[in-house]
Amino acid sequence: MTKRYGAGDSAVEAIRDISLTVADGEFICIVGPSGAGKTTLLKCMCGLLKSTSGSIQLDGVEISGPPKRVACVFQDYGRSLMPWLTVERNVGLPLKNKVSSRAERDRRVRSALEQVGLDGFGRQYPWQLSGGMQQRVAIARALAYEPEILLLDEPFASVDAQTRADLEDLVLGVHATSGITMVLVTHDIDEAVYLADRVVVLSARPSTVIETLSVPLPRPRDQVTTKADRRFAELRTRVLTLIRRTGAVPVAVDSSLPERGTHDGAPMRSLQR
Repeated sequence: MTKRYGAGDSAVEAIRDISLTVADGEFICIVGPSGAGKTTLLKCMCGLLKSTSGSIQLDGVEISGPPKRVACVFQDYGRSLMPWLTVERNVGLPLKNKVSSRAERDRRVRSALEQVGLDGFGRQYPWQLSGGMQQRVAIARALAYEPEILLLDEPFASVDAQTRADLEDLVLGVHATSGITMVLVTHDIDEAVYLADRVVVLSARPSTVIETLSVPLPRPRDQVTTKADRRFAELRTRVLTLIRRTGAVPVAVDSSLPERGTHDGAPMRSLQR
């Protein structure tokens, strides 16, 4: 898949010939230097942007608009939440045209708020909550939609370090219990290695895939023990080295790391091109 902005001599090529396949139930993190086109790639994946060439497919069907099976969580929760709506009405907003039963909508909202630890806050307004709690509302809204695939664009970038760690563990818990396929874009290398089954490293613009690294760290993961693991430090160093070398000729995948062609034997789900 390739994505350019503009036309002719003034066109800016953001992404060049990226090919990526995500397995059903897998957790993928995408990292790269600032301005590398990570958000552009995610927007193409969810149908908000159209690729210039190539295609993006979901189970073999080309994506031409936002698929009903996909939900997104973006970085700026301040813009994504409606300040005049309560938490529960914010969470239930995307369900109005999807779920006709009021009782079922209410059930989904309650369940989603419980999953993110916000049961009891449904009658509050976003502006009455901390930044971390507001981002939990944004995540709950995506979960209430009950998607098969969840795309997250730097969802923890606007919160403090401790809240970020809490939200990382929240997302890991949701992934473990729900089996949702997740693709997360981040600048934070530690976050990528901590969360992912595989880390996809992009080059500087125009973005290409430099390397895809499997993460052989056991699950469930823990902020202390996982990050103290020697393999965590090795992977973190490898990713950082690749990003600092960005622009060089792509390197071969490290054969010493196990490949994840499938996720626990599951078939590949193509968010691909």
